[in-house]
Amino acid sequence: MTERMTIHGVRDGDERPPPPRLALDGYTWREIAYLLANLPMSLIGFTYVVTVLAMGAGLTVTVIGFPLLAAGLVGARQLGRLERARARALLGLRVEEPTPLPWLKRGGLSQRLWLALKDPVGWRTILYDFIRLPWGILTFTVTFVSLFLLWPVLPFLARGLANVDRAMVRGLLSPSDELERRIAELESDRGVVVDTAAADLRRIERDLHDGAQARLVNLAMGLGLAKEKLLEDPDAAASMVEEAHGEVKLALQELRDLARGIHPAVLTDRGLDAALSAVATRCTVPVKVTVDLATRPAAAIEGIAYFTVCELLQNISKHSGAKSASVDVWRAEERLLIQVRDDGRGGARLDGGSGMAGLAERLGAVDGLFVVDSPVGGPTTVTAELPWRDRQDAVRGR
Repeated sequence: MTERMTIHGVRDGDERPPPPRLALDGYTWREIAYLLANLPMSLIGFTYVVTVLAMGAGLTVTVIGFPLLAAGLVGARQLGRLERARARALLGLRVEEPTPLPWLKRGGLSQRLWLALKDPVGWRTILYDFIRLPWGILTFTVTFVSLFLLWPVLPFLARGLANVDRAMVRGLLSPSDELERRIAELESDRGVVVDTAAADLRRIERDLHDGAQARLVNLAMGLGLAKEKLLEDPDAAASMVEEAHGEVKLALQELRDLARGIHPAVLTDRGLDAALSAVATRCTVPVKVTVDLATRPAAAIEGIAYFTVCELLQNISKHSGAKSASVDVWRAEERLLIQVRDDGRGGARLDGGSGMAGLAERLGAVDGLFVVDSPVGGPTTVTAELPWRDRQDAVRGR
């Protein structure tokens, strides 16, 4: 495959500029233009930074100080974007744009204000513009004088000065490093976990209120009436006690079902193999379960795997029209893999309203993966991947 060339004469994917030559080619002229533009750009940036810092820091004793400083940091991001675009156009330097601030995930004004004030991209841009003024004066002076007096060595001078600019742009205007990106991802995942936990708590509260609690209230009323009838009409009291006994049995069954939905006892006692086999028997489609695990994973990972398979089998029962299905669970190095297949009509999607998107969010919150392969007409294969943690390590961590 032939290598494509960019408009700057640099191979696609290669940021190294061509070697300088005595003849001033197009690449060298762009570097010269960049160096001459350093002075006005550095003046604009330095003036902006000094104004923002002076006003923001001076007014922090008042109400508007911190909002003004936060607005200045947001504006500094725009200056950084302009500098990256200039370096990309004239120096051929490709620097990825930083991730935008997640305004939509911050509800209150104070949270958004704090988000802007702690923005590392904005502060690095402030530092970049603050130290650029002496460098802009130096590069402008050297380049301008060299155009008339030192033009034979101007390509080499321009290359050396431009390389310093490239290093400054890479060092201060690049996106946050991997650790900062990882922190942002974990903050987003934490929100998903909190929302999921809140939804589960609301579901449990609703189930208790509508089910077992209502039956226990009826039981208390029935026993109260039976107590009043005990002396007057023993036969009627005995009948009421019999009805109350039936209510107790139903309430206990509902409580067992609710506890099974929270964390089934068979999963705690016997692990994924037995728990998934029990779930498969309740599916309307014949399901073959294969669990190949030498040891059990941590309880949290085991629970997520269990409820993922439960949700997928429920979807198969309701939507697939399949005649058979299979569940395979195994460990591959430090990952727990789950694959659920069915021979149904297919067409399953993450946005199809069948709970797939919720499963993907839950697995993503614990560094998992969720992949759906479901062409129209079938078959459907859903692969879920979770990080493996040993049960003993989880116990020691607690």
